[in-house]
Amino acid sequence: MARTESVEETRAARKHAVALGYRILAAQRWGDLGDGHISARDPEHSDCFWTLRYGPSYHAVRVSDLVLVGPHGELVEGEGVINIAAYYIHHPILMARPDAVSATHIHTGWGTPFSAEVRPIEPITQEACIFFEDHAIFDDEEVQIQSLEGGVRIAAALGSNRAVILRNHGLLTVGDCVEESVGLFVKMERVAEAHMKARNAVPISPEAARHAKADLVKVGAGRVGFWSLVARHIEDPSVVDA
Repeated sequence: MARTESVEETRAARKHAVALGYRILAAQRWGDLGDGHISARDPEHSDCFWTLRYGPSYHAVRVSDLVLVGPHGELVEGEGVINIAAYYIHHPILMARPDAVSATHIHTGWGTPFSAEVRPIEPITQEACIFFEDHAIFDDEEVQIQSLEGGVRIAAALGSNRAVILRNHGLLTVGDCVEESVGLFVKMERVAEAHMKARNAVPISPEAARHAKADLVKVGAGRVGFWSLVARHIEDPSVVDA
């Protein structure tokens, strides 16, 4: 019989994954301007989430750099300044999606311009099939989210999907674990790149896309990629716990 993790062990694992996730983003050369965030719902206080405080470079993030953000945007645990944009976006999403543990959003070289075209992902590549019939578009001109109300509207647009394209802003993914949301984001960015480069791509049929998707997501579309990225870019994953 498998041993059940304690709340403390689950919390530690989620925080460890968040720290690794930021380093993965940095390895893709994203986030040099601090323009992104990863969240992880606290397993005990489900209306609170862990994310990076303002200041640290993504390539050097440690677990000790994370802060616990409360339901009113207050600092519950940790030290530092809260990224208020992360609160406005992530809190409503996590509250609307009890199945979600984590969300990932960062400004990228292909996802942001793709979002400016305000068009859906089509099944033009293998990875694109992951998001077939499983993403939404937040068709709104509010690119500077400055209130919870803006995040509520993003959450409404996202619905039960695994990802949302934020018009003129970029991409956002959710997952049942941190590894899933981060890995999905990297895949979605590559899908956006394919759409921007293959201007006359011919999609495969819906039937073929659904068949491919069923296989691609059966063990978690993002988590496998997450650990592959860790193995490639982070020689010693325990460095984030030092």
